[in-house]
Amino acid sequence: MSGPAPADVAESRRGPARRAVGPGRAGALTYRLVLRQLTSPGRIVALTALSLVATVAGFALGQADDADAAQAGAELMAGMGLAVVVPVVALVFAGASIGDLRDDKTLVYLWLRPMDRWPIVVGAAAAALTIAAPIALLPVLAGAALTGGGGGVVAGTAASAAVGMVAYTGVFTLFGVWLRRFIVWGLAYILIWEGFIAQAGNGVAAVAIRTYTRSILVAIADVDLDQADVGTAAGFLVPLGAAVVALVLASWRLDTQDID
Repeated sequence: MSGPAPADVAESRRGPARRAVGPGRAGALTYRLVLRQLTSPGRIVALTALSLVATVAGFALGQADDADAAQAGAELMAGMGLAVVVPVVALVFAGASIGDLRDDKTLVYLWLRPMDRWPIVVGAAAAALTIAAPIALLPVLAGAALTGGGGGVVAGTAASAAVGMVAYTGVFTLFGVWLRRFIVWGLAYILIWEGFIAQAGNGVAAVAIRTYTRSILVAIADVDLDQADVGTAAGFLVPLGAAVVALVLASWRLDTQDID
């Protein structure tokens, strides 16, 4: 009686093919799961309150008698919207998109399914972006409009905040995959690296997302801001490229790490 063919033995050792669940289905499954996981009322209320600070500050500035409303409005949006609201909201949602699944032991059910890892990462990042974008961007844009700085400030804020949101979501999704305390490391990046170290020189500033978002705001609003001296094309392409690289690294890390 003949035994199983060598190919059958090899297949049984490997288990089911990784692609038994297609990328589209895997991404959609992760997206729905993470979306439900992230929509906790407490988290949404707290971050909405943070974002509304930019709206209130914009209104207060608009009531002041400022000779250069565009410059003042751009400085406010750069210092509050781009430097605080957008990155912090992205950090909380993007870091938690996979970090929370790992911490509550839910990630193992996705990790053990016969599917590629990159759709899990992309689906999680897309879910985080779906929630974080309106929470952060709408109040920031309202604040830009209320400053009285004009259409240039509003358009510049819209473009720079959108690019920043995508970039921070990609980077902080990687933090959530790689680091247990992603909130601590993310805040260190936002407040220490981008807030202080990146201001030491152009070389260090080149690896700070804030440098590129500020440059977009400067180019569109036609204002003058410090640490905003990269070209317009680089202002758009580098942060978006960083998001793609971060998601690739997150996919690789998820594929190689042990999930308990």
